Amino acid sequence: QLQLVESGGGLVQPGGSLRLSCAASGINLRYYDVGWFRQAPGKEREGISCISSRSENRYTAGSVSGRFTGSRDNGKNTVYLQMNNLKPEDTAVYYCAANSKGDRTVQSMCVSKVAGYWGQGTQVTVSS
Repeated sequence: QLQLVESGGGLVQPGGSLRLSCAASGINLRYYDVGWFRQAPGKEREGISCISSRSENRYTAGSVSGRFTGSRDNGKNTVYLQMNNLKPEDTAVYYCAANSKGDRTVQSMCVSKVAGYWGQGTQVTVSS
């Protein structure tokens, strides 16, 4: 059974850091581009970090550039999102997603918010 399971969310103070993980099972992530998306209450889902299957291409949204870094470890079948200098406006449910490699560019994946497989999401709340 294919699953993407996010973890690492929680409550953090402004300026703090969190590292999200997304563990895949039932698929081999080395054949997939992966991405992190987020959705805040009342807002559209936003693609924030997308990485190609061998990490050769990356896209990072301007809203998180310089603060968030996506990475992947194909050996562990896991994707990560390191979030630094968190702000209250980063509060959202964060989702990881996977899409068959070569189907579209990683920029397109993030901007279109289209992917074949999605995790269930993990809540990140930034508040003092």
